[in-house]
Amino acid sequence: MVNWTEIFGVNPSADRPDRALALGYAQTGQEVLHALFALDVTLARITLGTREPLVAQMRLTWWHDALQAPQPPAHPILRALREVDGTRAAAMTDGWQQLLDTPDDDALAAFASGRGELFALAAAAIGATDAVEAAGRGWALADLAGITADRELAARARATATPLLEHAAGQRWSEAGRALGGLVHLARRDLAAGAGEAGARRVARLAWHRLTGR
Repeated sequence: MVNWTEIFGVNPSADRPDRALALGYAQTGQEVLHALFALDVTLARITLGTREPLVAQMRLTWWHDALQAPQPPAHPILRALREVDGTRAAAMTDGWQQLLDTPDDDALAAFASGRGELFALAAAAIGATDAVEAAGRGWALADLAGITADRELAARARATATPLLEHAAGQRWSEAGRALGGLVHLARRDLAAGAGEAGARRVARLAWHRLTGR
């Protein structure tokens, strides 16, 4: 079994076994898929874990430029993403940048759109043709609601994520796309029951999704 944390220096599943299980459903493109989520975790830590906004801005700018560079720096995440659309990957950093100041509704929407490119890039990597725009934006917001210390921001993110995830969960996900579909269903459960919900229930829900695409 590949140790993606050791390879990328950050856990692509954000230390969540249920998320690791869902990502493991991908039948192809595993390296790029996990590198994309490792990038997202890295950007989240920069944005939410750096006390000085100017320092966070500088670090996000480094990633923004590196993702689009013809010859990117020698970094394992960048190495794994060398064939990925750099412009769309850089949009993820633009999304996270929206949170460096207290975001209004427009900035929160821009965050969801930018960070949501993660799902579009992941779908391309694993050969999924499912509709992922609402899924990406909804997942981005739902996850933010669970990791930000700002309660007001969390509430706004949660309210905006709910209809997006409901829409995304309504489709029957292709076999290739069930890694991402599984993340959608986990995000819905996070909003409804919290990440502390019994693991057995989450595993059962993922198993049903893997079998049926629902």
